Amino acid sequence: MSDQKQLHRDTIWPVTASGGFADRLFDLTDRVVLVTGGSRGLGREMAFAAARCGADVVIASRKYDACVATADEIAAETGRAAFPYQVHVGRWDELDGLVDAVYDRFGKVDVLVNNAGMSPLYESLSSVTEKLFDSVVNLNLKGPFRLSVLVGDRMVADGGGSIINVSTHGSIRPDPSFVPYAASKAGLNAMTEALALAYGPAVRVNTLMPGPFLTDISDAWTFTDGDTNPFGHSALQRAGQPAEIVGAALFLMSDASSFTTGSIVRADGGIP
Repeated sequence: MSDQKQLHRDTIWPVTASGGFADRLFDLTDRVVLVTGGSRGLGREMAFAAARCGADVVIASRKYDACVATADEIAAETGRAAFPYQVHVGRWDELDGLVDAVYDRFGKVDVLVNNAGMSPLYESLSSVTEKLFDSVVNLNLKGPFRLSVLVGDRMVADGGGSIINVSTHGSIRPDPSFVPYAASKAGLNAMTEALALAYGPAVRVNTLMPGPFLTDISDAWTFTDGDTNPFGHSALQRAGQPAEIVGAALFLMSDASSFTTGSIVRADGGIP
């Protein structure tokens, strides 16, 4: 190995650091991770995982009590700071306050996870109202754009960071039952590529694309009568458990993905 390659490797993963190689690779000690929609489902799993790897976390969602409860659990389990903040990501004018509050508390954001999202049910395409459509786009696309810009500019000034946009397999495999959701998440995929170019080389921007996961939202899923395995078409032939999002999320949060940006990381059980 050339001296230059060895130096670069040792800069990223110092051989003098404590802990095993994998521990160093995914180490988030003293980093600040902001997770929207962080009080439930996949967002909750990602927030806990970040704290378990040494990060201080911000739990942001519309329900303050849920944010506080999750933050308290994280702090008690991990000893890391966990900051609850009530915000509606779909309301542009609330996002400046979120960012200012986080920087006032921690002085930085190292990782932004744009996880908050919604996919309301509807009876038919013609029954979709303008209000429903706008609500989906506001929360799933417009809010993440604004939040990424507010945080991304500061990340560049601070010398680096990682932005993770949580999309869905439905953005590339859309279905008539969730057209507004699929369309907004497809926009999120496109936004990832553009922001990766805009904020590189200092800041990495990637899409994390989950498939079906058995969170509380899955209680509302409906399937064809007699379908014994609605996930049988996928390679793993099942839905994911919430904790199974953690590996992909930590990869994108940490220096393990130091040469990954503008990409889509799928965690969907192998949907064809």
